[in-house]
Amino acid sequence: MMRQFLKPAAISASLLALAAALAACGPAKTRIDPAAIAMEERAIEARAFLKDAESQIAAKSHLAAQAYWEQATNITPETNAAAAQQGAEMTKLVVSLANASKRFDVKTLPPEEARKIQILRSGITLPAPSREGAAEELADITTKLDATYSTGKFMFQGREIDLLEASRIIEKSRNPAELQAVWEGWHSIAAPMAPDYARMVTIANEGARELGYPSLDQMWLSNYDMKPAQMEAEVQRLWTQVEPLYKELHCYARGRLNTYYGDAVQPATGPIRADLLGNMWAQQWSGVYDILKTDTPSPAYDLTTRLNEQGYTPLKMVQTGEAFFTSLGLQSLPQTFWERSMITKPEGREVVCHASAWDLDDYEDVRIKMCTQVNAEDFQTVHHELGHNYYQLAYRHQDHLYKNGAHDGFHEAIGDFIALSITPEYLEQLGLISAAEKPGAEADTALLLQTALDKIAFLPFALSVDSWRWGVLSGETPPDQYNQSWTDIRLKNQGIIPPAPRPADAFDPGAKYHIPGNTPYLRYFLSFIMQFQFHKAACEQAGWEGPLHRCSIYGNKEVGRRFEEMMEAGMSQPWPDTLEKFTGTREMDGSAIIEYFDPLMVYLKDQNAGQSCGW
Repeated sequence: MMRQFLKPAAISASLLALAAALAACGPAKTRIDPAAIAMEERAIEARAFLKDAESQIAAKSHLAAQAYWEQATNITPETNAAAAQQGAEMTKLVVSLANASKRFDVKTLPPEEARKIQILRSGITLPAPSREGAAEELADITTKLDATYSTGKFMFQGREIDLLEASRIIEKSRNPAELQAVWEGWHSIAAPMAPDYARMVTIANEGARELGYPSLDQMWLSNYDMKPAQMEAEVQRLWTQVEPLYKELHCYARGRLNTYYGDAVQPATGPIRADLLGNMWAQQWSGVYDILKTDTPSPAYDLTTRLNEQGYTPLKMVQTGEAFFTSLGLQSLPQTFWERSMITKPEGREVVCHASAWDLDDYEDVRIKMCTQVNAEDFQTVHHELGHNYYQLAYRHQDHLYKNGAHDGFHEAIGDFIALSITPEYLEQLGLISAAEKPGAEADTALLLQTALDKIAFLPFALSVDSWRWGVLSGETPPDQYNQSWTDIRLKNQGIIPPAPRPADAFDPGAKYHIPGNTPYLRYFLSFIMQFQFHKAACEQAGWEGPLHRCSIYGNKEVGRRFEEMMEAGMSQPWPDTLEKFTGTREMDGSAIIEYFDPLMVYLKDQNAGQSCGW
């Protein structure tokens, strides 16, 4: 049964009675300020509204989460329809509550009520306008986009392949013609999405304007406890801190690719061909480490090989990830996690293989969804996804609107911060390498390059995704310029270009899950900054005195205690308060990245001496 709001008349009567009682008990000269009474009356009304709103949202979110889980783990017309229906109902509910909240002026409310109403208004990823049929249309479009991506296949060498196989070819092949064919094949699956995507933008912007925002990009940027323009400036400040390291890495990688492929495939100057970097989106470059490796000593082991030699299974990799968190003193995952998670791709049905962590009941029904492979990349991914689950468990006692990360970058940073402790020391503790095989300081440059090819190469890509999307959502980039804008932004930020001119109907952004999946991407850029900031703070707490890149916090329960305290706050306070609790500073800061990779920066500059860097 839906609870009723406390009526304003009842609130007024209660307050007046209280005022009269205070006047009777106090000195005769005591006066009651009518403005203060009115302000308290509005605060009580807002509390009643929010209590009811949170109850409604929680109930509906549980139903929607279950429907989305079913759709993601078994894509059929029926599960698509059920997910679309629940998505439409959820959107309608939250938009109606956000609109209803506009009767409250947040400037006159106490901080907690004001914060919750701001979260309620700006926390909808895709708001539908309240007009008849809009929510249903929006839900149908988003479900269709998601399914188009997740079931995407194309013809290659006379047979149909999906993203999983295409990604393996992009990583393993060294044939430029083959790489180009696979890159273009996967990107072709996105072309049909463009009209639906443009329509979705129109509807969502209409919804954002109804909630009081000029456009959806400004609504998204309102979720960071500062004005949107300030947040954009903050992003540019952070990028300026780390951009010099990326430019040196780009210059080095281009030189090695030129040496390997020759001028006809990869020129020695200018941008890099996107299909040559071992990843479908050129967002991480570790897939071509064999081409880019340093001329310094390397570790004497390959983690993927060791995992397979020692009989690791997908399940054992997840159990190992859990053991890291419990070594810090955190609780074991609930039994339902093991019973309900999708750890490997099931036979005989279409699923969304993109790894993700889920919280289906806002309390303890946490799960992961992965098509886990026994390799080094998924070993890292497991730690990352479990970080989401442990964050969800930590803030489960918060009010519903506070059950989230301090900002979305926190949620992404948590697991990756833990994964930075996957050092040779940690691998020795697991028995994956022996003490004699543990590389010494002479191998640091090679180890750091492997990490940089994932972490540093990713930063400008992460910046590019939402830079493109902000232009689209603001209306600055019209639909007929979607693809050209994507190419231009990636060239500007990453120094990356497609392997050949793109067709007129190309919609290359749609070939990246987070575009049709409508997942804001700024969170990943912020998380790749903050995970190093967290890592440095944790290593200082642990009393570590060696190089930052050698530090592992595995087994340190004091760090775990502080870590859990930070996570428990959820979204209940401004993120600088939460950041300060763990790191001692109220600013996001890229200096820890610079410190972490300092030995590599010295090496890259030496290797690039005399080269024409930039693009």
